[in-house]
Amino acid sequence: MKKYTGIVISFLLILLVVFLYGFAAKRNAHKKSDKVEVVFTNGENLFVTHEMVNNMLIQNLKIHKNQSVESLLLKNLEQAVESNPMVQEAEVFYTIEGNLGALVTQRTPVLRVVNGLESFYLDEHGKKMPLSGNYSSRVPIISDFYEEEVSPDLTQLARKIKDDPFLQKQVIAVKQDQGEVKQFELYTRVGNQTIEFGTVQNFDEKKKKLKAFYQNAINSNTLEVYDTINLKFKNQIVCSKK
Repeated sequence: MKKYTGIVISFLLILLVVFLYGFAAKRNAHKKSDKVEVVFTNGENLFVTHEMVNNMLIQNLKIHKNQSVESLLLKNLEQAVESNPMVQEAEVFYTIEGNLGALVTQRTPVLRVVNGLESFYLDEHGKKMPLSGNYSSRVPIISDFYEEEVSPDLTQLARKIKDDPFLQKQVIAVKQDQGEVKQFELYTRVGNQTIEFGTVQNFDEKKKKLKAFYQNAINSNTLEVYDTINLKFKNQIVCSKK
């Protein structure tokens, strides 16, 4: 008898859990979202603000104003947010409380292209990205750049510059030659030198040599003497004076 009693109690507990879950789901299904929780996954909301995301979501929610929470087309809301050229990816969802949430990943600029009156960013994937009225990113400038497809070497170089605190502060412009094998020149903020960097190969070795040069030049107070810094040669730096 005790055996059957345990089975009956277990069965009743299962029915209770199912009932409570169904009740909660039904209640949330008829609850309207009145709050939007926006989280930016890659730091500050520089190019896209919380208000901008809120407005995009609220405008699209009005289209579905007669629909319950569960029936909202979250994919359409995600596409609405991702239609902003500053957004790389968006994930829209509903919280347990029935509030609308959004995880937004903004695009990351690594270069600013300036061609006459035309100006735009290139992001870390080599895609065009418009300038923003909310924020101006401190990235190197590249001029006379008319390529429809950005070379992987340029994107790689720009990412590495952005990821290195020293280079990020020191490099203000990049020049890419038009050869099949891409070679680069960098232009500096302090010292006003041209760095003949060559190809992006052996980047870490070249960066190490460059930092050693600056440390030595600053310690000897000779930084302003040099005009160009050539990093193309293995195990040495070749400089020319002004």
